[in-house]
Amino acid sequence: MHKSVIWLVSIALMLCSGEAMAQRLKDLASVAGVRSNQLVGYGLVVGLDGTGDQTSQTPFTVQTFNNMLQQLGIQLPPGASFQLKNVAAVTVHGELPAFSKPGQTIDVTVSSAGNAKSLRGGTLLVTPLKGLDGQVYAVAQGSLVVGGFGAQGNDGSSVTVNVPSVGRIPAGALVERPAPDAFSSADQIVFNLHRADFTTARRVAEKINATFGPMVAQTLDAASIAIRSPEDSTQRVSFLSVLENLQVEPDANAAKVVINSRTGTIVIGERVEVAPAAVTHGSLTVTIAESDEVVQPNALAGGQTVVVPDSEVEIVEDNNRMFYFAPGVHLQDIVSAVNEVGAAPGDLMAILEALREAGALRAELVVI
Repeated sequence: MHKSVIWLVSIALMLCSGEAMAQRLKDLASVAGVRSNQLVGYGLVVGLDGTGDQTSQTPFTVQTFNNMLQQLGIQLPPGASFQLKNVAAVTVHGELPAFSKPGQTIDVTVSSAGNAKSLRGGTLLVTPLKGLDGQVYAVAQGSLVVGGFGAQGNDGSSVTVNVPSVGRIPAGALVERPAPDAFSSADQIVFNLHRADFTTARRVAEKINATFGPMVAQTLDAASIAIRSPEDSTQRVSFLSVLENLQVEPDANAAKVVINSRTGTIVIGERVEVAPAAVTHGSLTVTIAESDEVVQPNALAGGQTVVVPDSEVEIVEDNNRMFYFAPGVHLQDIVSAVNEVGAAPGDLMAILEALREAGALRAELVVI
C-alpha cells in the first residue's frame, strides 16, 4: 500500500466525511449593502536617507513637491530645480469598513510610485483618500513601518530582503466622512449566500419563517433571501442580531474531484459515485545500469589495456489484478480499491481521468 496514496486519501476523508453540519447564518451569508469601500490617494513621503526618487527620471515627484510648497506659502524662484534624494512620490490605499464614523482610524498601505529604493524611515505627509465617487473619506499621515530592507556596497553588490518600497501605517488614516450606508434606509434586509445554492436558500427562508412567522422571509434566487424588518433602527439591529445567529444546515456541495497536478494532491468529495466499471492497474519498470570494465591482456599477449562498457537491463512487471466497481460505489469503496492495488498519486490521477473518459465517474473532475 503506497504511503502517499494513504496520506492523500486521509486528507480527502477528513475534508469530506460526515453530513453537513448546521452553521450560523452569518457564516453562510452576508447582508446586502454592508460592505467595505476601497480608498486611494497620492502623496509624498519625506525624511528618507538618500533612498528617495531620482527626480531626473520622475518629474512628477518634483512637481508634487513644488505644489506642496506653494500651498504652504513658499514662493520658489522661477526655473528652480531640485534633486530630492530624501523624497518619494507614493500611492496610498486602504479600506473603509462598513459603518465607519468620522474620528475613527483605519490602516493604510503606502507604495512607491517612482523609483525610490526604500521607504524605510520615511514619513507620509497629509494625503487625502478618495472613494470611487471622488469624495474624500479619510486623510492619512504618519511614520511608515517597512518590513523589508536593502544594503549596497561600493562595488555595486547589493542585498534586499522582502520589499522595502512598500510600508504600512497602522491606524494611519483618520475617517472624515461616514461610509455610504444602504442598511438604515432599506425597507427590507437581504442576505446574500457566499455560495449560491437553491436548497440552502430555501432552508434559510424556512428557518426564518419558522422562527418569526410565515412570510417574513422569501427567496429571491439561489443566492438572495429578502426579509421584512422593523423600521426602527434599534429594533432592526436587535432583529439582525437574532437572524445572523440562526443555525441553518447548508446543502452538501456538488460531487467533485479536485486534482492538483503539480503537488499530486487529490481531494474526493463525499458524494462522488462511480458507475459499473472494471479497472486494471499495472506498471512496467525498466532499469538500465551502465558500468565500465577494464580488460587487461596477459603479460605475453602483447595486447593493450582497453575499457569495455557493460550494460545490465532489468524488466520488472507488477502483477496487479483487476478490480470492479459495482453500481452506486461511494468514496470509501474507491479509496479501498485504489489502496489495494498500491497506486501512486500519479497513477490515481490516471485512473480517475480514465473513469471520466469512460463515463463512469459521476462527478466533476477539476485539474488545477
